[in-house]
Amino acid sequence: MLNAHILEDFDEPALALLRANLADSVQLTNGAEIPVDTHVLIGGRPTSEQLAACPFLRAIIVPWAGVPENTRELLCEFPHVTLHNLHHNAAATAEMALALLFAAAKFIVPLDQKLRANDWSPRYAPARSLGLEGKTALIIGYGQIGQRVGRVCHALGMNVIATRRNRIEQDDVAEVHPISDLPQLLPRAEAVVITAPLTPETKGLIGERELAALPHDAVLVNVGRGAIVDEGALYHALKNGQLAAAGIDVWYNYPTDEASQANTPPSNYPFGDLDNVVLSPHRGGDDKDIDVARMRDLAELLNAAARGEKMANQVDLEAGY
Repeated sequence: MLNAHILEDFDEPALALLRANLADSVQLTNGAEIPVDTHVLIGGRPTSEQLAACPFLRAIIVPWAGVPENTRELLCEFPHVTLHNLHHNAAATAEMALALLFAAAKFIVPLDQKLRANDWSPRYAPARSLGLEGKTALIIGYGQIGQRVGRVCHALGMNVIATRRNRIEQDDVAEVHPISDLPQLLPRAEAVVITAPLTPETKGLIGERELAALPHDAVLVNVGRGAIVDEGALYHALKNGQLAAAGIDVWYNYPTDEASQANTPPSNYPFGDLDNVVLSPHRGGDDKDIDVARMRDLAELLNAAARGEKMANQVDLEAGY
């Protein structure tokens, strides 16, 4: 019997979905009190005290994509416990990246806002829309999300180049490079789509110098993490026209409680004043059916562990993902 305990505050419908997909050999509990015989702990931010109180603990599953830095550092103190996460939202996040790419390149938001005010003037003004066919898309982070984005860009007639930690030698869609090749790739990239996780290697990866290396009229999309792109450099590149447009789903400031949800600027810079950026409140990995996908993927990991198999999606603690 595998004993798994949930620390996250999943609602009852979500828990029912998970239980429906679990093998009989998985015993599931949830709540603040962790049974001492727990083998697998499901939670994004466990404490050192919680881990130390579970002598039979084998693994932690973070039930979303990405791993909090504090959790990664904590697990370094418990080398016998493996760390895993879920990629259930890869398709939804890829779809958001593409939606932001199209909306930014075609300036959909300012067109929409004008026509809502019955103003047809953009129809008769010089075109701002950027064509994508025949252009080069650079995907930074060519994992499950990035590969989905790459396939669509390729189908549109774009040339696709990509970076990833574990280089793929052969790929029918993209020309894949190690991240160290980024300085040589940026001047080729008319569209940059960031789907990488935040790690020590990717934090601040794109700054003023990298943005300046892009071709004129380049578009940038970020569905990875805000801190991968330097906040001030991004704002000024958009404001001065060095970067044609951007679509951003991940930010620099987040609400700290429910009261601040309606009044927290996403950045220390006024991105909302710019008409060449599409702002999205970090909803890239969500859709109406996301809990079904989350619980299905979580059940697959737990069922594999119950069969004595190696669980998928193990995080490299040194690399951060």
